[in-house]
Amino acid sequence: MACFTVPLTTAVVATAAKKALPESAHGNPFVTKLGWLGKMMFGGSFLLAIEHVYHGEIIFAPPFLTAVRDGNTADMLHEMATRGVAMAVLLLAVWVGMVAVSTWLERSPKLGLAGGEA
Repeated sequence: MACFTVPLTTAVVATAAKKALPESAHGNPFVTKLGWLGKMMFGGSFLLAIEHVYHGEIIFAPPFLTAVRDGNTADMLHEMATRGVAMAVLLLAVWVGMVAVSTWLERSPKLGLAGGEA
């Protein structure tokens, strides 16, 4: 129904936070890689929105969501609170893992392969 709105909201907040944070915070790897989080959340939300359009849950006339039109607002809010939040938390956890691994790789020595050694 509207589970894609939770990751979409997270993407908007991450994008706004990246632009609003001061330059001094850009030394933190989680701040410098906020763009990754925004792209992941925007991409996931876009694909979910396409799926909802395909299944007829999103229409191109107000109120845009068939759940609101049909009076199933409580079901829609329940789906947002369960599935939407779960998707956003899972993507956030994947992003944290990506940042941690990329930071570790950036700071680790080159494992003895530098200089053309095979």
